[in-house]
Amino acid sequence: MKVEAQRFEVRLARDEGEIRAAQRLRYTVFVEEMGASASAEEHELRLERDRFDPYFDHLLLIDRQRDASDGANVVGVYRLMRGSVAAREQGFYGQSEYDLSRLIDMDREAVELGRSCVHPDYRGGAGMHLLWSGLGEYVISRGIEILFGVASFPGTDLQALAQPLSHLHHNHLAPDDLRVRTVEGHYVSMDRLPADQIDARQAMRLMPPLIKAYLRLGGVVGDGAFIDHDFNTIDVCLLMDTTRMTTRYKDMYSRGALRGSA
Repeated sequence: MKVEAQRFEVRLARDEGEIRAAQRLRYTVFVEEMGASASAEEHELRLERDRFDPYFDHLLLIDRQRDASDGANVVGVYRLMRGSVAAREQGFYGQSEYDLSRLIDMDREAVELGRSCVHPDYRGGAGMHLLWSGLGEYVISRGIEILFGVASFPGTDLQALAQPLSHLHHNHLAPDDLRVRTVEGHYVSMDRLPADQIDARQAMRLMPPLIKAYLRLGGVVGDGAFIDHDFNTIDVCLLMDTTRMTTRYKDMYSRGALRGSA
């Protein structure tokens, strides 16, 4: 699977070396930039990794004009686990934060999205769009109907994020058949403010770009947030049903668009 532009290539990792390159970029973004915790070994190796990595497909954004030594040309990543793989291996990563039984019990193929990040030098351009184009091709070729994954707000201050969390709760809750809930004992209500006290503009200003992008394209959220102290984030579960996607997203997927250079 390949999506090409004049300068960039989007494809799945082909070997362990390319997976390590993805883990190295994740270390740069999640550990060094965002303050996620890491083991002594991970610090020494400069890799962000976990026990689920062997079961994910790793989608890479590669800058072909960048030095390829030590995987430095990998400038964007997404990791993807199909429900059929999760069922025969270790389950979904997100099960540590959300009760995903409603998705697991469905007779529909799902894919869990995670660890999405782009190198700081490539943000604000076409990088994330190119990754999404590759994701669209992946979804279509494998007959996937449900996309979901944990998305994060930086920091763990609930009061500071009362506006965006409340906006999600009042305006973007998933329909009942997709409404997963934070695992017992870790549930944090997103209903921090009454609907009439939400400033929609402020809420969207405080919304991370990835979450805003999903919302524009028809994404919804599960019930409750999860405070991830290891990653120094407040997490929400984002979900998309391809049968309920906005026309814009369906068009993007069906034509394999966004092939322009960044």
